Amino acid sequence: MARLAIAVLCAAALVHRLLWGLSSQTIAGQNFFAYLTIQSNIAFLALAATGGVLALTMHEDPPWLTDVRTAVLSWTITAGLVFALLVWQAGVRGIPMAVPWSDVVLHFALPAVSLAGWVYGPSRRRARWRLIAIVVAYPIVWGLFTLWRGNSIGWYPYYFLDLRQVSGLTEFCLTCLFALAVFAGVASGLILLSRGNPRIRLLRRAASRERRRHVAT
Repeated sequence: MARLAIAVLCAAALVHRLLWGLSSQTIAGQNFFAYLTIQSNIAFLALAATGGVLALTMHEDPPWLTDVRTAVLSWTITAGLVFALLVWQAGVRGIPMAVPWSDVVLHFALPAVSLAGWVYGPSRRRARWRLIAIVVAYPIVWGLFTLWRGNSIGWYPYYFLDLRQVSGLTEFCLTCLFALAVFAGVASGLILLSRGNPRIRLLRRAASRERRRHVAT
């Protein structure tokens, strides 16, 4: 039920963020789905809803769900970190940047809750290292498409992708490499956590056994 509740909260925040963006009458609002942060949260919504339904019928997540959780949580957590960096940079550059409650939920609250569920949740399996390649591949594909689209319409969802808003090609390349390193680092951290503390694994197994007994009765 917790996953379904998170899915409902995520859906409400996404709808509010869309309406809030459109009400501002800016090109940013009209390009709502172009943001990697928004795309990752849409994937998170689908994941939470699917995981919630499966949790009602299964005692342990299937292997494919752990794979998907690893990728989506890596994107969502990194998106939150990037959003926090953008807010900080906007303040440094003297650019006003409003942060509605939906952004706080999508980029900070939900990643924090999901990370806690990843560590202490009873049904998760061990994540595979090969998933790092998938985690990094998505922002690369997204970035290439965004650069092509931005060159066509003259707008980019994030300032560091626009060569007109950075000091030059060097800053652009270094920022992109740093972002990809963060994606890979977050994914590595999640995988390590899934394979880590034996005490936590024992607690998860005990919780899983208790859950089975509860379902049986």
